[in-house]
Amino acid sequence: MTTSTTEIPGYLTGTWSIDPVHSNVSFVVRHLGVTRVRGRFTDLAGEIVTADDVADSSVTATMQAASIDTTNQQRDEHVRSADFLDAENHPTLSFRSTGVRVDGEDYLIDGELTLRGVTRPVTLIAELGGFGDGMTEGSKVLGVSARTEIKRSDFGVGTNIPTAVVSEKVVIELDIEAVRQG
Repeated sequence: MTTSTTEIPGYLTGTWSIDPVHSNVSFVVRHLGVTRVRGRFTDLAGEIVTADDVADSSVTATMQAASIDTTNQQRDEHVRSADFLDAENHPTLSFRSTGVRVDGEDYLIDGELTLRGVTRPVTLIAELGGFGDGMTEGSKVLGVSARTEIKRSDFGVGTNIPTAVVSEKVVIELDIEAVRQG
């Protein structure tokens, strides 16, 4: 579906670098079936390209597996281990978009998520926060939030951990601010 960029207030084309200081890539998983445990990746990088036609836009992002932070050092070490992310053998998680679709107020970003060396298709349900002025004179920023759900077993994550301990479903949430280049 072609979307006129005039329908998006303040839309700007260009290449945007993800600002890791003002961005968040996090996850939520159920623990023991009774509560949610949250974590995030503190080391991330990526690029968003906004095209004349929104459908031609793209996203790439990389997170360092060792940068996992669940606010508990012992749990972080376990999540980095071969039981879960296997950060020693698979130091990065990555996402590469394969298409962008419009669905009402939302944007569906189809892509490939690579985790533990396994690549699977995922769709991010994204909400455009908008375009605005950055902190330095003449700079421009864009904001986008997105969400998706994956099954950890699809990526070989925690296959020896019972679902009664850690749920199969993992919710991934993103709040991204990116700075226009050039």
